[in-house]
Order: sequence, then structure tokens, then C-alpha cells
Amino acid sequence: MFESLRDRVVIVTGAGSGPGMGREIPLAFARAGSHLILNHLIDSSHDMQGFADELRALGAQVDLVHGDIAREETSAALVDTALARHGRVDVLVNNAGISTPAPLVDISLEQWQRMLDVNLTGVFLPTRAVLPHMIAAGGGRVISISSQVGQKGSEEHAHYAAAKAGVIAFSKSVAREVGRHGITVNCVAPGPIQTRLMGEVTDDWRAGKLAELVIPRFGTPEEVVPSVLLLASSPGGDLYTGQTLGPNSGDVML
Repeated sequence: MFESLRDRVVIVTGAGSGPGMGREIPLAFARAGSHLILNHLIDSSHDMQGFADELRALGAQVDLVHGDIAREETSAALVDTALARHGRVDVLVNNAGISTPAPLVDISLEQWQRMLDVNLTGVFLPTRAVLPHMIAAGGGRVISISSQVGQKGSEEHAHYAAAKAGVIAFSKSVAREVGRHGITVNCVAPGPIQTRLMGEVTDDWRAGKLAELVIPRFGTPEEVVPSVLLLASSPGGDLYTGQTLGPNSGDVML
């Protein structure tokens, strides 16, 4: 189904060796035959080298770029690495994200700013960095991981919801700018998924959210990744742009 991804050059931000989207997205692309440039910050270099070796065993060429995705130089390093190794960037997956749940009155300006820096500016900077090269090449795919919280809001997630809603609006706007160049720009907005970020929420929040779901369970990263691959692939993803796919257990229906 994803044969078109063979030998594609894919940048993934927020990659990691531990359980979660940052692990499953690179694994899925590697299994599809793609080559990877992975940005990471939290995981140790030792763990990431082991993860890179795991991906290489699947046939992928892998380069690691350590750095804060909210900093301009990290995006520049990702693109420079891709161009030096492969001469192009075919797919950008903006996956990096943080979650620090708190009532609005308890959110400091520092927390608010850091949320926007990572979850929104951390989408803007890599996207801006890859677009000139995708335009020159006559095509490309930009896929950003948003959240259903950005579509409906959530208690104790005002800063997170604002950033994730911004990702969706940003993607729609950029899609309109670059569609004529053969570039598609889309989002995937998962519902509650069993990842590291889920560990940040309270038991009460978890129970309340579970009660709201039409499909009464939280998802897994493996159930989200196919949406990312679809948007990256051809012909499967060719007609999607400015769209938000929602593997969310029925939490949001659009």
C-alpha cells in the first residue's frame, strides 16, 4: 500500500527510542523503505544510537540531529543533513510536542511560552526550512501531529489546545500557499493515545475522557501511524491538503 515511500527522504521531529509516536513513526517509514533524518532532544544519545541501528537493520539510512526544535538552528541542521546525504527532502513530519496539564490560573507565562515554542513554533520553523527545497523539487509532503484537543478544547489544557489549534490553522494556510508547487500540507489529530504524554494527566482526567469516547478505549501509536503514512504516500495522499485526519476514538466528529 505504501510502495511510493520507498527511498523517500523523511525528516521526523521529536523522534525517540522510547514508546510513543516518536518511535513508531520512524519505524513505519523505515519498514516502508524510506530514509530518515531524526531530530531528538529528550532521549540520551546512547538510546538514540541504538534506535538508529534498529532502523538501519530495516534497510533505512539514518541520521540523527540533536537539538531543541524551537530553535532555528535545529531546523537548519535537519535540512542541511538531509541535503548533504540525499540532496532533497521529500517528507517532513512535525511530531515534536510537550504537554504540561494545569488549570489556566496556575499556568505561568514561562509554561505558556514554552508550550507555544515547542508545539507551534516547532512546526513553523521546520516547515519554513524545508519549503524552499520542496518548491525547487516540485513537490513534497508536510504532515504535522496536532491533537483533538486543538479541535474541541480540554480542561487543564488551555495552552496545549491553543498551540495544537494553531498547528491546524497554520497548516491550512500554508497548504493554500504551496499547493501550486505540488506540496501538500496536512495534520493528524489523534485522540487520547497511550504515549509518554498520557502519563502527564491525572487519573480523574483519564477516567473522564474514557467515558466520553464513542470507541471506549484509548488508542495506540500503531493505530495513528497509518494516517501519517497515507498522507505521505502516493496516490493515497495525493488529494489531501489542508486536512486534519482524526484517529480519535470518536472524540471529535467532523
